[in-house]
Amino acid sequence: MSRAKPQTYYLRSFGCQMNDHDAEHIAGLLEEMGLAREESPEKAELLVYNTCSIREKADTRLAGHLGEAARIKKKDGSRLVVVAGCLAQSRREELLRDFPVVDVLVGPQSLHELTDLLERRRLTGRPAGAFQEDTTCWSADLPRARAEGPLAWVQITAGCDNFCSYCIVPYVRGRETSRAAADILAEVERLAREGVREIMFLGQNVNSYGTQPDFAGKETFAGLLHGACGVAGIERIRFMTSHPKDVSEALIELLGARNQICEHLHLPVQSGSDSVLEAMRRGYDRQGYLNLVRRLRRAVPGLALTTDLIVGFPGETEADFEDTLSLVEACGFDGAFTFIYSPRAQTEAARLPGRVDPEVARTRLQRLVDLVQRQGRERNEALLGEVVEVLVERRSRHAAGEVMGRTRSYKPVNFPSSARPGALVAVELLEATSTSFRGREAG
Repeated sequence: MSRAKPQTYYLRSFGCQMNDHDAEHIAGLLEEMGLAREESPEKAELLVYNTCSIREKADTRLAGHLGEAARIKKKDGSRLVVVAGCLAQSRREELLRDFPVVDVLVGPQSLHELTDLLERRRLTGRPAGAFQEDTTCWSADLPRARAEGPLAWVQITAGCDNFCSYCIVPYVRGRETSRAAADILAEVERLAREGVREIMFLGQNVNSYGTQPDFAGKETFAGLLHGACGVAGIERIRFMTSHPKDVSEALIELLGARNQICEHLHLPVQSGSDSVLEAMRRGYDRQGYLNLVRRLRRAVPGLALTTDLIVGFPGETEADFEDTLSLVEACGFDGAFTFIYSPRAQTEAARLPGRVDPEVARTRLQRLVDLVQRQGRERNEALLGEVVEVLVERRSRHAAGEVMGRTRSYKPVNFPSSARPGALVAVELLEATSTSFRGREAG
């Protein structure tokens, strides 16, 4: 049973930068089909939810949104509902069983099939889906609806081969693959011509770029960064995420050199306990991480270091948690994403004994958050009075007549200015919180 083609779409994306980057291409595909974007689901004929499966909270949030979609579709049965991304890949049978409102499921490696899936659903009236296991089409090969501004994401790898015991990424995004450096640099050059001033290279583990057998060591992450530094118009280069075990000396040297690579590194540690790190299958121990941080701080004065931390991993004792607190103290992180362990189907950790009592985990998380926020505030307050370079990103959401930009160390600064997005402005830092600054243009 065919139906009229939708004319408008609503898109909601959850999760990491890679998901947000995927959402740009979902929007690009839909707009190439002629659909116009709506900002509320009630006004759209096609509802798209781009999902994340890293934590259980993401499942709950999706269920709430699909409940809303079901209410909307009950009023107007011509609406179509798409679930894209990691949950579509990992829970496809359950989603179709539990949420009959869903018309199309598409995994992250199959986004290029979205147009055909929608047409198949429209013509047949039956749910349609695509779930490739590995990457065969890079995001840059798809249409893109990028938000205006001086920043852009550039995908350099897909998938992951680490198989950390708690992580579902290898199961939903496939095995690790690197993209040819020539193609990456061509995209960077194109973005620079479009006015982009800052790029962020994306991958589940950017440090292992080029290590797959088909690359045979011909291309390396440090080499890619060096090449990107030669692109005219690009003022800043960032990357995320880095795995500690794969940080090379060449990368450390580049971070410490005077170039476009910013003095910020997101380096997930997850735990400060050797026994927990071993159970997580992280591939390094506490001392190895601390040694790496010391080398980085020697090589990169003023480095802003951020991390990911998990509490309540199966078997985590109070002593293990104290080891995490002491590691955080020793590293002096500028910020951290902190989480309570969430079991994910398919992963090894989901089968481990020794579940931590939820109340104990919540108490540990709060203690950890308090420490991270105190450290962040102290590190930011130490910078007050300094004049720093800020790249303006957009108008501030806090006050009229102000703009928001970031320092090279990725810290947000709000300040009064008429500078346009993309401008580099010298700003004196006047006030600090644990995560951001207020300032004024330096005279």
